[in-house]
Amino acid sequence: MLRIAYFGPQGTFTEQAARALAPGEDLTPYETVRLALQAVREGVADAACVPIENSVEGVVPTTLDGLSAGEPLVAVAETILPIHFSVLTRPGGGEIRTVASHPHALAQVREWLEANLPGATVVASSSTASAAVGVLEGQYDAAVSAPVAIEHYALEELATGVADVPDAQTRFLLCRRPGELPAPTGADRTSIVAAAVNRTGTLSELLAELASRSINLTRLDARPTRNNFGEYRFFIDFEGHVAEPRIVDAMTALRRRCHLRFLGSHPRADAVAATIEPGAGNQDFVDAQAWVDAVLKGEGA
Repeated sequence: MLRIAYFGPQGTFTEQAARALAPGEDLTPYETVRLALQAVREGVADAACVPIENSVEGVVPTTLDGLSAGEPLVAVAETILPIHFSVLTRPGGGEIRTVASHPHALAQVREWLEANLPGATVVASSSTASAAVGVLEGQYDAAVSAPVAIEHYALEELATGVADVPDAQTRFLLCRRPGELPAPTGADRTSIVAAAVNRTGTLSELLAELASRSINLTRLDARPTRNNFGEYRFFIDFEGHVAEPRIVDAMTALRRRCHLRFLGSHPRADAVAATIEPGAGNQDFVDAQAWVDAVLKGEGA
């Protein structure tokens, strides 16, 4: 049985994602994303399930930072969950003066809270589940939590299916130490971190290496390097698998321009096959390399 760390405590959307990504495995919650990733680096866990981005609130900075520093980890799978919340209270209810949850969750139910609990003070917590624990302990009157939280905590649902954006989703990654990668499927995602020199046109040059090979970006974010003001790391997700010739060609070109950290290649949860421009398919790169090899062998052009 594999040991899977996840961003906890029990009762978070990350627990739901971990169940989907590693069914039947041994799940252990950790208080922060950093601690979940560190458990893998230290060999305490075989893999970690962490959130990476939300369709409403964007990326999860602590996950980006956790993957860009320390011993390398790679994502080998992903899942996307629809995000609808439950508002939990202590049995018997009572006046609701405070409502707690993770900042990302609060941002996704702001309109509901204004309409249904207009007098309540909103309080940020470290996770949706920690807010539920706070309600149990009497720190808050209500918590905006993942529906799975009701399985772990003796609370009641004031409301469920709560979401200002009905089709909101969060993507989660399953990360482990470097090793054999999932095989290409034709509908994959590759993730890298690029640390480039701070000068005019740097980012444009990096993206041009992908565009010229008909590689479609699925996400681009920047995070400070924490060294000098104005210096950033670029987190880039794009369609394709590192085992594909066109992706190899692109990453080789990028590596010549900047420092790269490979963050994984794995099947996309939304299973969208890449659209390739004429002349930029994998066979085109294979044929081009074969032509060069023939020239070098003196077999003509």
